[in-house]
Amino acid sequence: MKIFVNDKPLEILNYEELDSSKSFEHSYQNLDEIPEDVEWDEDVIFHEPSQDLVIRLLYLMRTRKMKKLDSVTLVTHDKKALKEFVKSRFLIIKAAGGIVSKKDKILMIYRLGKWDFPKGKFDKGETPEECAKREVEEECNVKVKIDSHICNTWHTYTQNRRSILKKTYWYAMDCINDSGMKPQVEEGIDEILWLSEGDAKTALINSYPSMRYLFKQYLLNHLKSQIL
Repeated sequence: MKIFVNDKPLEILNYEELDSSKSFEHSYQNLDEIPEDVEWDEDVIFHEPSQDLVIRLLYLMRTRKMKKLDSVTLVTHDKKALKEFVKSRFLIIKAAGGIVSKKDKILMIYRLGKWDFPKGKFDKGETPEECAKREVEEECNVKVKIDSHICNTWHTYTQNRRSILKKTYWYAMDCINDSGMKPQVEEGIDEILWLSEGDAKTALINSYPSMRYLFKQYLLNHLKSQIL
C-alpha cells in the first residue's frame, strides 16, 4: 500500500516485500518517538513502528513541507494491522477514473493548473468500473470501454478540518468515440488533449506525484500485456 501524504509517498510493506537492494538514508528500528526537529532527506524507513509513532509521522508529513524527503517506508510483520490503523486515522472517500488511449495517444486533462487524468467520486450504488466509465465520459464528453484495472492510488488531503484519505480505482480504457470531446468546465477542466506517450510524460512534470506513479503502472501493465 502506497499513500501520498502531502505529495510524499508513504509505503506500508511486510518484510517479504521489502527490496533488499534499496538503500535508505535514515533507518529506525523499533522507535517509539520521532526525534524533535527531525530533518529527513531522500528515503527513510521505520521498522515495526508503534501506533504513537505513526500518528506523529502522519502529522509531520501533513503539516511540514519536507522538501528534501523523497519517500517514507513502514515495514512490519503485521501489514494488515498497520494498514488498518493508518486508514483508521482518516475519513475514507472512494473515487474512480481512467487512462484512455486511442491508437498511440493518451487522453489528458488540464485542471486547476495541472495535467491530470479524468476521475471522480462514486455515486450511490456504483461499482468502481461504473464510476470510472461515467466520470471519464462526463468530464471529457467521449465514449469509452474499460480494458483492464491498472492499480489503486491513495492520497490524503484536508477538507473542512477533516483528514481525508481518498482511494481511487484506475482503469485502462479504449476510446470508442471522441467526436464531441470537450472539457467539463464546471469541474474545473480547462483543456483536453490527445498526447503521445513522450508528451504525456513531459506534461506529467506539471502534475501530482500520484499521477506520475499511476502512469508508470499503466506503462508497466501495457508492457506486460505486449510480452504475454
